[in-house]
Amino acid sequence: MNQLFKSGASVRGSTSGSNYAVKDFIGGGGQGEVYGVNASSGDFALKWYHPETSTSEQAEKIDTLSRMAPPSTRFLWPLERATSPDSAGFGYVMDLRPREYKGLTDLLNGRMDPTFYALCTACIGLADSMHLLHSKGLCYQDINWGNVFFHPGTGNILICDNDNVCVNGSTATVLGTPRFMAPEIVRGEAQPSTDTDRFSLAVLLFMMLFRSHPLDGKKESLIHCLDQQAMKKLYGSDALFIFHPTDSSNAPVAGIHDNAIAYWPIYPAAVKKLFEKTFTDGIRDPKNGRVLESQWRQALSHMRDSVFRCSTCKRENFYDPATPGAVCWHCRKVLSPPLRIDINGLCQVAINYDTKLYPHHLSGLRSRYDFTVPLAEISQHPQNPSIWGLKNLSQAAWISRTTEGAENQVPPGRSAILKNGLKIVFGGGTNGVIIWE
Repeated sequence: MNQLFKSGASVRGSTSGSNYAVKDFIGGGGQGEVYGVNASSGDFALKWYHPETSTSEQAEKIDTLSRMAPPSTRFLWPLERATSPDSAGFGYVMDLRPREYKGLTDLLNGRMDPTFYALCTACIGLADSMHLLHSKGLCYQDINWGNVFFHPGTGNILICDNDNVCVNGSTATVLGTPRFMAPEIVRGEAQPSTDTDRFSLAVLLFMMLFRSHPLDGKKESLIHCLDQQAMKKLYGSDALFIFHPTDSSNAPVAGIHDNAIAYWPIYPAAVKKLFEKTFTDGIRDPKNGRVLESQWRQALSHMRDSVFRCSTCKRENFYDPATPGAVCWHCRKVLSPPLRIDINGLCQVAINYDTKLYPHHLSGLRSRYDFTVPLAEISQHPQNPSIWGLKNLSQAAWISRTTEGAENQVPPGRSAILKNGLKIVFGGGTNGVIIWE
């Protein structure tokens, strides 16, 4: 690839007037090239447009976006437009992606194998990010696996290519990426919108969890040349979910779609129902049939809370009350219900050696989806490692009550010993009950 800039070249920020020195080439794509750059304020990334994409409309969009606050810190948002005295056109400066964040292609191609907990965290972050973006009246237009980066250890995500973001309902500058576009766009009947974003979001979530495409089943396996006409049928006019509840004509094929076949039984029924809704009702009725970001966020949070380890092989599984008698996906042993805490009857969190509870769990509706600082964590007794407790990391004392009626204060820094039926009063109307079946 012909690099537009060599190391040492300089560009200038249109708003700050800062000079950014080019350090190295990061990568390139259809719209332009990305470089690591340095300024007096630190290291950043520079996306520079190819001549055919450096239009006045795109320049105006970058200026508009850079004046907005990003929906969250997960977005590598345009900070300012940049120009060069030595090169025609323009680019924009954004925060630099840390090296430990990997492309989702590494996940989908099997080059990394994160925990289910980290994977759920990434999916929650993606759904929450799109919820925040759409709440600002914006449309992403081009959700796909190349725009999201993932920390394999924590599950934290970063979203790039935000220069495609536009006001919902405005003229689209891109239609999307093949295999992620909503069927109505593929058929040429619609432009990108929040409704089509929701379809693309569901495709990406499905691919992250099942490492397969939701529309690639038997019909796809029979296509010998996946040309434009075939793509239009498979992802547009004849789009059919591979796990459609009443039509198995596009079911996954053993030996071809093995990931889909293997992963589908693993996940909780509530999450699979949301995929079923989006890829059945949502194909026929884009406006009313697609799952909202807030619904994904809620279901995925419950799913992450349900992660627990098989007592036999220690592999992660999901506790799903809807499927009693489930077996471990790895060792095939029947799974015993995990030790868990029921919080106000609204959610149950499986308790593992590394479980933490956040404001999302303990601080009521005002702090829903706040997973920043833990308020409680599982701890072992320092003198007797066989005794486990829930440690108070908050600033207020809790009250614990046993089934026999004994009541104890649990001040910050101390733990409530876990026993079946133990009730913990966290304050603010939030109560938890330990369930040990």
